[in-house]
Amino acid sequence: MSTRPEALFPLFAALETLPGVGPKSEKAFEALGVTRPRDLLFTLPQSGVDRRRRETVQGAELPGVVTVEVTVGRHVPPQGRGRPYRVTVEDAKVAFQLVFFHARGDYLSRILPTGARRVVSGRVELFDGIAQMVHPDHVLPPEEAGEIPEFEPVYPLAQGITQRMMAKAVAGALTRAPDLAEWVDPGQKARAGWPGWREAVTAAHNPASVADLSPAHPARERLAYDEFFAHQLTLALARAHRRRGKGRESRGDGTLRARVLAALPYDPTGAQTRAVEEIAADMAAPERMNRLLQGDVGAGKTLVAFLALLIAVEAGGQGVMMAPTEILARQHLMGLGPMAEAAGVRVELLTGRDKGRVREAKLAALAAGEIDILVGTHAVFQKDVEFADLRLAVVDEQHRFGVRQRLELGAKGVRADVLVMTATPIPRSLALAQYGDMEVSVLDEKPPGRKPVRTALVNMARMGEVVEHLRRAVAEGRQAYWVCPLVDESEVSDLSSAEERFRSLRAQLGEGRVGLVHGQMPPEEKDAAMAAFQAGETSVLVATTVIEVGVDVPNASIMVIERAEHFGLAQLHQLRGRVGRGSAESTCLLLYQAPLSEGGERRLATMRETEDGFRIAEVDLEMRGAGDVIGTAQSGVPRFRVADMEAQAALMAVAQTDARKLLSDDAGLTTGRGEAARVLLWLMEQDQAIRLIKVG
Repeated sequence: MSTRPEALFPLFAALETLPGVGPKSEKAFEALGVTRPRDLLFTLPQSGVDRRRRETVQGAELPGVVTVEVTVGRHVPPQGRGRPYRVTVEDAKVAFQLVFFHARGDYLSRILPTGARRVVSGRVELFDGIAQMVHPDHVLPPEEAGEIPEFEPVYPLAQGITQRMMAKAVAGALTRAPDLAEWVDPGQKARAGWPGWREAVTAAHNPASVADLSPAHPARERLAYDEFFAHQLTLALARAHRRRGKGRESRGDGTLRARVLAALPYDPTGAQTRAVEEIAADMAAPERMNRLLQGDVGAGKTLVAFLALLIAVEAGGQGVMMAPTEILARQHLMGLGPMAEAAGVRVELLTGRDKGRVREAKLAALAAGEIDILVGTHAVFQKDVEFADLRLAVVDEQHRFGVRQRLELGAKGVRADVLVMTATPIPRSLALAQYGDMEVSVLDEKPPGRKPVRTALVNMARMGEVVEHLRRAVAEGRQAYWVCPLVDESEVSDLSSAEERFRSLRAQLGEGRVGLVHGQMPPEEKDAAMAAFQAGETSVLVATTVIEVGVDVPNASIMVIERAEHFGLAQLHQLRGRVGRGSAESTCLLLYQAPLSEGGERRLATMRETEDGFRIAEVDLEMRGAGDVIGTAQSGVPRFRVADMEAQAALMAVAQTDARKLLSDDAGLTTGRGEAARVLLWLMEQDQAIRLIKVG
């Protein structure tokens, strides 16, 4: 099935083909992300209105919606400009008023003739003891009142779209929902008590009470599962596709690793040892490894990555370690230097800055297999970079590597195993969505010698005390970071705030004691300022967030973050992780400008209460939602219409297990259930997955 199945054609037709949708409203629907009938099926009502018939307005909970049969009494036209038109009506027990603004009298006389019986439904409020229904939503003769639903769904709207238009368009889309073969595992479906797909869509759009709007309602839960399942099936296909690309079996004899471990001043943590064992087992297997190494700030990912690279070298091959920026690539080189020396392997750096002869010499040494481990930026992707025998690629991910780029990396070899490192602790639900095609190793212990960092919140008004505290610390030989906020989008003002702080601290602490690093500097100057701080020539480094990713200065034990309320939780956590790397007691001062917003207060309080990156990530996710936490646009994280990644993490896990099992039982999706799953992939527009099945 390489083209969209015919049964789905009506769902992918133009919106204009639906009743009540013209060119103008078609444009308005785009604001809701609705461009075809299919999108309407997955745009579920967010609330509902109870329109069950009552005998009388008397005793109803007001203000509230009431549906009642009335006898129409007298019409009172407006008494002056801007005054309403009123119609008195009487239900079984009490008289009340219908109120209309800017209404035409002839129209009202026609729909509400005096003496006639009508069923009216709308919001009723009390004014001066008299019940009033302003602009009823429905006015119908009793014989037509069956049109009023007992419980009316309320949809999300955009400008130019009314509830009535929405209901009409959805009803039209529902008539096109075909009966599709079942892709859900029969056991799972029975356990959860889910309806079939078409029944589920119909039920979700026709709730009978508030309970039917809950995400846990079988119809809604089933539709959420379908979204997760299609997404996880795509990831599982990518995983299977990669595993079919035969890997190399890389088995090390442990000699190089033993040298490094012998030279370490401490023992690795249990988590580090476990991660290295998992990686070694993957590398020794015939399939290509695709593993995520997830660890909190300072959990010791570099050691694990280096030991993994040594397995590749022990097996007679080469390794590459990629970083997103040059400054980080240099940092990796520095971090690996002493370990590489202990192991006796050759490590080189390749960045975009290498030109001419220098570059040619490095490329020649790489192709000849003289360089064991290459550290670099995206420059290692360039056409002329050739390895003698690349076995392992380690990617230091700053969320800049989606599933697609991970597939491309394999194109270098070279069937190399892939290890992705992330220092951003990711809540489980997000890890499943973003890295569902990977195996995961988690470093959840801190190496010995990492001391807790004391975190304090300080009002900006007490700036003088902070500088005084800093002066004393610097006199004792300690080092500090001072991070300035990015004030707004323009880099000019962010620059001025850092430069101003730099000048004032220099005036207070002494000429040569303070360095400055910001995004506008030429790379050489940036590196020089970093190097001076690393060497202890300067005591305080004033910086914009350039330092958040990874410069390691064990002697730095104070982190001051100015206007901390402007930073996100993940960023604050990363910045704080820059201190507490040495033997000194470390402090992090969060300077804030009062009054704090509710969100600002919660972020800073969370920082003060915990150093657990996973806990912090959970709070971040609760506060911002999934799309923002990872910047959905470039992260490869899907946007779900029905499913809620945070609230339904367990459902996502079930979908992952089911998707992997279906593919292991039916790799080509050729059985009945496999064919049904293909239809689901078309329905959910998982084109990438469909291409992978074809390739398969």
